[in-house]
Amino acid sequence: MEHNFFSIAGHIIKISFADSKVNSMGLLPSFAPFRSSAEGASSYEPSADKDGKLLFTLTVDDTLRPAKDRELIRHFDTGNGDTAVYRLAEGGYQYIIKDVFNRECCLLICRNQFSQCQCALNGDWTMRSFGLNDALMLAFAFAGARSQTLLIHASCIGYGDWAFPFTAKSGTGKSTHASLWLKHIEGCELVNDDNPVIRIHSDGTPYLYGSPWSGKTPCYRPVKRRLGAVVQIERALRNSIERLPVVQAFATLLPACSTMKWDEALYDHLCRSLSALIATTPIYTLHCLPDEEAAQLCFRTLTSSILKP
Repeated sequence: MEHNFFSIAGHIIKISFADSKVNSMGLLPSFAPFRSSAEGASSYEPSADKDGKLLFTLTVDDTLRPAKDRELIRHFDTGNGDTAVYRLAEGGYQYIIKDVFNRECCLLICRNQFSQCQCALNGDWTMRSFGLNDALMLAFAFAGARSQTLLIHASCIGYGDWAFPFTAKSGTGKSTHASLWLKHIEGCELVNDDNPVIRIHSDGTPYLYGSPWSGKTPCYRPVKRRLGAVVQIERALRNSIERLPVVQAFATLLPACSTMKWDEALYDHLCRSLSALIATTPIYTLHCLPDEEAAQLCFRTLTSSILKP
């Protein structure tokens, strides 16, 4: 059995592979920058989990078979394919992960509040890599929910010691807006283009982290920045920006977070984390065109309220 450890947002995860000619860390090239030691050492936050406790373990073993005693809960579209969710009679969940071609790539079974996971992969390298990445992303999102850790769908810019994630409905232009910052605002960098992680530390301070999941843009960076603000992008005929009141901010952020609303405990953890986040972090909606003026307006607004000396 091959064992591998990684640090993501200060959480240590363990990925193990049963003896196989087709399954290995070669399926996960985006995880290489996040590799860690078994003791939980991390290049950017060595003391995040002082007790060395693993967030979850995932064992990849193609001999795994679907659980017999299960109940179909629902299907959901991740944007890259359909996933079927089953509740297991003894507790836990089972997922069948399909790609955009409706091919079954991965069987994932999670128990003990997502702390112990197993999966079996299927198909060629592309299918196996996709299935394993999706399985790890699901496990991380749901295991992390109990530790005030949110996997969000956003494109994130770093500026100095701060991070600013942009959320939007798919195809609205969050990546486009991030690219405008990179082009027109000196000192910016891309932290992650699809799935950064927000973690609220024990003192209530929210930080944003890079992750091994970045959509179509290869940006896999083990970096940490103080969360400055969250901005929802909406297309408009002219550029304007507004800070959202608490209730509207909550409703804006909720769809951007990975969760399972039908699991009451997980959903409660998510809602508590979002409430804590909104209490410390401004949430904006930017109504904008895809132009430099929109990026400059957003930049001025965030820096004037967040980055004042």
